[in-house]
Amino acid sequence: MNIQKSEEMREAYHKYVIKKIAFIAACVVAMFAITGYAATIGSYNLTALDVYKDIWYHLFNPEMCNDTIDWIVFTVRLPRIMTGLVAGMSLGIAGAAMQSMMKNPLADPYTTGISSGASFGATIAIVLGVSIIGSGSYGMIITAFIFSLIPAAVIILISSFKNTSAATMILAGIAVMYLFNACTTLIKLGASDASLAAVFQWSVGDLSGSTWESFYIISAFTLAGGFLLMAMSKKLNILITGDKNATTLGLNAHRLRIVLLVVISLMTASVVCFTGIIGFIGLVAPHIVRIFLGSDNRYLIPASAAFGAVLLMVADLVSRVIIAPTFLPVGVITAFIGCPLFIYLLIKQRKSMW
Repeated sequence: MNIQKSEEMREAYHKYVIKKIAFIAACVVAMFAITGYAATIGSYNLTALDVYKDIWYHLFNPEMCNDTIDWIVFTVRLPRIMTGLVAGMSLGIAGAAMQSMMKNPLADPYTTGISSGASFGATIAIVLGVSIIGSGSYGMIITAFIFSLIPAAVIILISSFKNTSAATMILAGIAVMYLFNACTTLIKLGASDASLAAVFQWSVGDLSGSTWESFYIISAFTLAGGFLLMAMSKKLNILITGDKNATTLGLNAHRLRIVLLVVISLMTASVVCFTGIIGFIGLVAPHIVRIFLGSDNRYLIPASAAFGAVLLMVADLVSRVIIAPTFLPVGVITAFIGCPLFIYLLIKQRKSMW
């Protein structure tokens, strides 16, 4: 009897794992399909076959490339597409980790005030022309990145006086967010029309300025952060059960929360400083994945990465075709898609997902 039960449990576990792997694999396949289709959209007509052939020739047989098609694919279209993919991955991973760390499915990577800090830094660089390092667009990117990390630094400073709970992090993030928003508004009062337009475009989230450099930098932070969070996924699972249980099992919940905050902040900052504030990806993607796969971070984190990439790429596709040839900021589309979808999920969700 015990042997039979053991076999049934083993079979059930295998089905459990296969379901999760199948979900991640489906998202990865969707990523490749969307990438091929997205590269066909533009004033120069290309088929998905043209795109995949050019990518193959570019990588393995350059002399076979058509110069015009190769320039369009690798200089104009792929930097935007690839940056969108890794940005969606980063926000999905950061959102999953943030929700697990806060034990709150309504948390997202911007909960601690990262977006408001980045917005203030970008506004200083655009309106006042003041950059911490460098000048022009790179100066703005670096300034936005540095200011986006200030809220995390404030929370860590607070934690040095008092152990930081999830509630403390949220409240501190909200306080810093309102402070930075007020400072940003104050600076914009004296801005020119051109500066205000630039600040607005940055604040709503946009992939049109993406380059291979932005792709490489975001990818580096995403890979490093994703690897670290996967390495801590079992500890994150323990943290979900509560600080008391974590302490009983020999885990320093306070220290782990600080480490998680630093990793999440760096990943999110690397995206925000290049793309602006793209909302709802880090909130909706992990939430949807959690409904289907549960809260085991060993699967939740990679699944959220893949689904976040798919969600952002779909939003970017819509932004490029809905009123073509004009492109809408992708942040507008993620809000239009994410808001009603999230409300629907809140209504339909199970009472407990943890």
